[in-house]
Amino acid sequence: MKAIALFSGGLDSTLSVCIIKEQGIDVEGVCFISCFFTDKKAKEAAARLKIPLISVDITEELISLIKSPPHGFGKGANPCIDCHILMLKKAGSLMKKRGANFLITGEVLGERPKSQNRWALMLIARESGWEDYLLRPLTAKNLPPTLPERLGWVKRDKLYGIKGRSRKAQIELARKFKIEQFPTPAGGCLLTDPNFSRRVKYLLKTGIVNPGEIELLKVGRHFRLNHHTRIVVGRKKEENSKIKELATPGDIILRVKDFPGPTTLIRGTIDEEIIYKAASITARYSDAPGKTVDVEYHQIPGGEVRVIRVLPIDDGEIKKLRIEDSL
Repeated sequence: MKAIALFSGGLDSTLSVCIIKEQGIDVEGVCFISCFFTDKKAKEAAARLKIPLISVDITEELISLIKSPPHGFGKGANPCIDCHILMLKKAGSLMKKRGANFLITGEVLGERPKSQNRWALMLIARESGWEDYLLRPLTAKNLPPTLPERLGWVKRDKLYGIKGRSRKAQIELARKFKIEQFPTPAGGCLLTDPNFSRRVKYLLKTGIVNPGEIELLKVGRHFRLNHHTRIVVGRKKEENSKIKELATPGDIILRVKDFPGPTTLIRGTIDEEIIYKAASITARYSDAPGKTVDVEYHQIPGGEVRVIRVLPIDDGEIKKLRIEDSL
């Protein structure tokens, strides 16, 4: 027997692997990656468990889902139900290729209100196309027996009936399996982060969603001047470099002349008024003294460097323009 585990490296997926391995079944992990989450924790945990791990990039499919998720979003911009369906479909295809017999996940009934209630668990299993081959070792006794249980591949009496949001049962199991290192329950998916989700929802309104735009959402302070123009202001040296790296033809880059300060990017519809506003924001976050500040700007690629003198924007106006505050 061999199982494919949907493996994030968190405590639940780690315990599920241990439960199935305890029954003498080989386990191979698959971790899904995208521009919203990585496989760093999964690789570390798989190495500790000594199981093979395959990483599969689902960026393109996930971006398509967030544009119009059939089953809606969670609290943020996270289409968790549809994302889980996508992952299971991919894992099912991989199961055949790797010569495995069934799939396992670390899902627990009632642990997450949107994606792990009874209705959602059954829906995800059914719409993935692998309903009878999907085993959830931590909560299996709360659900109907699946094919691996009915055929005796897995002993149901050695599975568990954990449910709810408490982590006490999982912590006890971790002691049993001598698991000492595991991340906190908070997931690594950026789409569940409230501020990042607001930025994503703003981006969705623009109709331009691609990996490059998503990467830009991860850095700096974000401001919107209208539905077609946004400004990104670096907060530290690394972000300034990243903003320059992510700039595309037509963008405008600004920085304060002769003083330390942020790199700022304007993307979208650009006119003189917008350049002045972006320069004022750039001045606000710089170390330049005085009431008026000289700001340099040029268009990508290779535009002529020009200088504009501005007054730094006031804090009240800043709050109105910040994407996190204005949506």
